[in-house]
Amino acid sequence: MDPIVWLISLQDLDDDARAIQLGAVAELELGPGQEQFVGDPLRMVLAGLAEDSRRPYVMECRGRAVGVLTLQAGAARLAGWPDDDSAWLLRGFLIDRREQGKGLGPLGAAAAVAAAEKLSARHGTGEAGVVLSVNESNPAGLSAYRRAGFEDRGQYSGGPAGSQRIMFRGFDRSAAP
Repeated sequence: MDPIVWLISLQDLDDDARAIQLGAVAELELGPGQEQFVGDPLRMVLAGLAEDSRRPYVMECRGRAVGVLTLQAGAARLAGWPDDDSAWLLRGFLIDRREQGKGLGPLGAAAAVAAAEKLSARHGTGEAGVVLSVNESNPAGLSAYRRAGFEDRGQYSGGPAGSQRIMFRGFDRSAAP
């Protein structure tokens, strides 16, 4: 049976539920060498909760936290996109090292696109999809995003850890009512 990934919006939880999820995030572990691509999971989600433009999520599978990600509005240029507002920025994407290699990365990335599309519809904003940048030295990340339907849109040299690939996945407008 294929795994199912759920995204839990930390902003939509009450204080008690959020505290439980933050405790689970604190137990997530980076894989060897990942610190050059992504930061500490708990610090990332706390930074997301402190900024109105960010929406941090916990990825859950089989009843436990397996990763984190943040969607950010108005910040797509941080990934080398030509403007800030036509796409959500996917940042801080991390799968716990003990859960890597199980296909959760593509599932989580695809779930992030679906969540961003719902946010755009709910708030009436004009984003057309989700953009991210992934380090060219991160073959697992590149592969996971491709398997999630992201397309390579060129190189971005602005990343702190070297050259990045700009990747984009548009919303499926054909599924809209």
